[in-house]
Formats: sequence, C-alpha cells, structure tokens
Amino acid sequence: MATVAAKNYRRRFMRVTLVYVALIVLNVAISRAFAPPQLVLGGMAVLTSLPIIGMIAVMGLYIREETDEFVRYRLVTAMLAAIGILLSVTSVLGFLQFEHIVGAVPVFFAFPAWCMFFGIVQAVLCARDRDAGADA
Repeated sequence: MATVAAKNYRRRFMRVTLVYVALIVLNVAISRAFAPPQLVLGGMAVLTSLPIIGMIAVMGLYIREETDEFVRYRLVTAMLAAIGILLSVTSVLGFLQFEHIVGAVPVFFAFPAWCMFFGIVQAVLCARDRDAGADA
C-alpha cells in the first residue's frame, strides 16, 4: 500500500511530466513551423527544461514528506547509486570522446539516463529486500 507521500509524489510527478511533454511538443512545432531567431530558440529551450527542475524538486519533496524511514532509506540509496552510475558512465564517455573514439553525446540525455538508473536500482533493491524477507 502506497503512503500518502508516495501518492502525492506520483500525482505531482505526473503533472510535471505532462507539462514537460506538452512543452516539448510545442517547442518542436514552433521550431519547425516558424524558424524563430536564436534568442527565441534559447528561451524555448530554457522553458522546456524547467519541468525537469520541477521533477527533481518533486523527488526532493517526496523524500522530505515520506515518513517511512525504510522507504526513505531505499529512495536515497537508489538516488545515490544512480548518481554514481551516471557519473561513471559520463566519465567513461568523456574519455572516449577525448580520444575521438565516440562522437558527441547530447547532454540532455543525462537526466533521463539518471531516471533509468534510479529505476533499475530501485528494482534491484526491491528484489533484494523481497528475497531477504523470504529467507527470514
């Protein structure tokens, strides 16, 4: 059963995600239809990235509002592990780019990659905890 904090998190995250998707669609449509000047494109890029900051804030609120210490511990552990994985991957990519072995990797993939790593680590922790409970 989800806690009140988890329900609030899902509701908030879904709202911010919908705004993010809407801004991406709007950004692409405006860029293709009107070919706006660089200044406008820059403003659109910044505006489109703001929901990502909102997603990070929503995650922070979830940690602050969650009263179940075990759930909080798992969240923070998954977040830190995802940061470690992301920094490791980007460091390897950076050195591969330095040696001209791989081309440029768009920076905007960092947050989706972190989210993917976060989800994978959460799944691993969940499976580990489920297995530990079965052994008890």
